[in-house]
Amino acid sequence: MSSLDQDQRLHPSCRDKTTVSSDSSDTHELAKQPLQGLKLASVAVLEKAQQRGRLKCAKCGGSRMFFCYTCCSLVGVSLQEIPLIKLPVKIDIIKHPNETDGKSTAIHAKILAPSDVTIYTYPCIPEFEKDKVVLVFPGPGAVTVQDMIQCLHDRTDSRSHNSSDEPCLKRLKSEEAQDATHTAEDPGSGTPDEATGLESRVYPLQRVVFIDSTWNQTNKISTDERLQDLLQVELKMRKTCFWRRQKGKPDTYLATIEAIYYFLKDFHENCLAQEYKGEYDNLLFFYSYLHSVVNKAKTSAGKC
Repeated sequence: MSSLDQDQRLHPSCRDKTTVSSDSSDTHELAKQPLQGLKLASVAVLEKAQQRGRLKCAKCGGSRMFFCYTCCSLVGVSLQEIPLIKLPVKIDIIKHPNETDGKSTAIHAKILAPSDVTIYTYPCIPEFEKDKVVLVFPGPGAVTVQDMIQCLHDRTDSRSHNSSDEPCLKRLKSEEAQDATHTAEDPGSGTPDEATGLESRVYPLQRVVFIDSTWNQTNKISTDERLQDLLQVELKMRKTCFWRRQKGKPDTYLATIEAIYYFLKDFHENCLAQEYKGEYDNLLFFYSYLHSVVNKAKTSAGKC
C-alpha cells in the first residue's frame, strides 16, 4: 500500500462500498455512463440527509443541503460520515467574486480535502514562488500534465544558471522535504524510501492553481499579472458531466471539481508514475451524488 493509500480517511460505515462493477462485460456500458466505475464511499449518509430535507446552517442560518457553501461547513452530515482525502500537492482555487456560491463545485474540494485545498476570492491571490506552482488553464503556451514536471525543472535550471546566487538551488532542495510534497508529513504514511521517491518525482512542484468562474468571466483572473509567470497546464480532452452547462460552450469545459479530479488522476499516473486505483475518486463524492439526483429529477419530469 502506498503512502497515499494510507492517508485516505473513511469512516468504517463508508469503507469498501464502491460503485465499481467486477463484471468485465459491463466495461463498455460503464464507459458510456458518466461518473460510473468510481470507487466512492457509501452515499447512504447523503440519501438520509436528502430525505430529512434542507436544514439551517448553524453559522449563517442559511437553508442548506449537505453543506453550507457560504461557511464551508457540513450541514446535517457529520465529518465522520464523509470521506476525507489526502492530496499529493496543495490546491489553491481563485474564485471569481461574481461566481454564485451555490452553483460552484469548488466547495466540494475544500470540504473533502480540507488540509490541502484553499479557496481565495479574487482579487485576493496569494504570493507564489513561480517555479514551484502551475496554473491549470488552457492557452497557447500550456503544457500537458505529463510534461509539467520537466518544464518546471527546466525553469529552475535556467534561473539558477542565470543567477550568480549559487546556494539558491541548494536552498530549493533543502525545502523539498517540507514543501514539494507532504506525503512525508505523516510518520505513518509509507516508508522513508517511498516518501523520498514521491518527493523526487514531483519536485519542485508545490501548489496547483485553479480558476473557479464561468468561462465568460475567466479572462479577468487568467490575465492578472500575478499569474502571468506561472507555467500553464492544459488537461487532456475530457467531457463535462455538469448539469449546469454554459450556453454556447463546448462540453469539454469542465466544472472546477472535475478539473481538479482529472488533473490529480493524470498527475498520479504521469508524475508519480503509479497505477491509478481510485485514490482521488471521492473528490466526486458530492458531485456524483448530485449528478444522479438531478438526472433522476429530469427523468421524472420527462426532460431526458
